[in-house]
Amino acid sequence: MTDAPVVDELTPPVRTLMGPGPSDVHPRVLRAMGTPLVGHLDPAFLDVMNEVQELLRYVFRTDNQWTLPISGTGSAAMETAFANLVEPGDTVLVPSNGYFGHRMASMAERAGGAVVSVDAPWGEPLDPADVRDAFETHQPEVFGFVHAETSTGVRQPAVSELTAIAHAHDAFVIADTVTSLGGVELRVDAWDIDIAYSAAQKCLSCPPGASPITLSDRAMDRILTRETPVRSWYLDLSLLEGYWGTERSYHHTAPITNVYALREALRLVAEEGIERRWERHREVARTLVSGLADLGLDRYAAEEYWLPSLNTVRVPDDVDESVLIDHLLSEYGIEIAAGLGDLAGEVFRIGCMGRSARLANVQYLLTALEESLEQRRS
Repeated sequence: MTDAPVVDELTPPVRTLMGPGPSDVHPRVLRAMGTPLVGHLDPAFLDVMNEVQELLRYVFRTDNQWTLPISGTGSAAMETAFANLVEPGDTVLVPSNGYFGHRMASMAERAGGAVVSVDAPWGEPLDPADVRDAFETHQPEVFGFVHAETSTGVRQPAVSELTAIAHAHDAFVIADTVTSLGGVELRVDAWDIDIAYSAAQKCLSCPPGASPITLSDRAMDRILTRETPVRSWYLDLSLLEGYWGTERSYHHTAPITNVYALREALRLVAEEGIERRWERHREVARTLVSGLADLGLDRYAAEEYWLPSLNTVRVPDDVDESVLIDHLLSEYGIEIAAGLGDLAGEVFRIGCMGRSARLANVQYLLTALEESLEQRRS
């Protein structure tokens, strides 16, 4: 037997989180995580569950009964959507214009779907005409798209047009709203989205671990009448509805502390007002983009589909991306991120999300970038 390891008290560094997530967490959310635990079937926790569901409906802009947090990170919510809605043999149409469209494809394949893609260049949104052509060619049962692509900084416009095309072919629509929920205009009911999933650690400024999802009655009816069981027991919504539905029957031990945190983060959204929050993200990100331009740094995504919550910035020819990112972290405690997939080495990714979407953060980052660029180029 070895001796017990000696581990010091936890003292993580204080960072300014301006990457693609997580974002800075409000002190009220951290305090909520330190409140006493109760059981996951305690009447007091059942009240918390009700409140979280009602707050999520407000933020998603939906009246969907089936609105809840999945126990896990945003990828668990993504997998919940595809694992439940896709049956073996279903044709699933997914986008090719970003990293998370490819992740959709992987999850749909694991659920037994036959994946086909609607193509667009990285850095551009899907063209509704191309989506229409893909539907005519493939006749998919399920269509997934990314509302806010974290890898490219592109926001998908004309969502209602995409959902109308899908529903005209009697298909179901899954929307990735991981980087838009709580920070960018999103209207699940008005845009006729069947399933939208998200994450807690981005525009909601909550630690990851309880990830929002909402489903229309139409989508839930399909799930409850599947011909084959969902391959994942843990993420099976026909079982989870017993816990998050009216019965409140045991399925698994919910991450109670994460649900506390999500509740407080959602309270902050409600207090600010969802539309005012969308506007704050636009205004602060606009200041960021203007300041970057003054430093000679160009935004990657075009104005008409710019994503305020996640800004991709072209890496100048005379700058080593990884060296600059490391310097910002080590010298200023600021986190930004490199490009993913096809944009690796081409862009920086700068988040402007939730509590991180503050002018003080933007001004600090711009000052640090200016000094760092001057040092690198001198």
